[in-house]
Amino acid sequence: MAKACLLRIDLHFGGCRSLKEKRRRLKGIGTRLGQMANVAICESAHQNAHQRSQWSIVAIAADTVVVEKTLTEAERRLEEAVDAQLIGARREWLC
Repeated sequence: MAKACLLRIDLHFGGCRSLKEKRRRLKGIGTRLGQMANVAICESAHQNAHQRSQWSIVAIAADTVVVEKTLTEAERRLEEAVDAQLIGARREWLC
């Protein structure tokens, strides 16, 4: 049976004064992380806030170890690629 886990990551964009600036800082994140195998990603909250963003990433695989490694890699890539402070990350097993 497949295992699935949801990772929610909350970001803070210090000094960001417009949605345009926030979008510039986030440019390409969904595309880059979405190219990972067995992963779906979306901006799931704070779309209209200038200094906040929440991203939800779901990974699915036959093995929980693979799911964990995938989400750890996704979190690392997100931290490296975005000019923002990671203020929270939490995982929720779906099955």
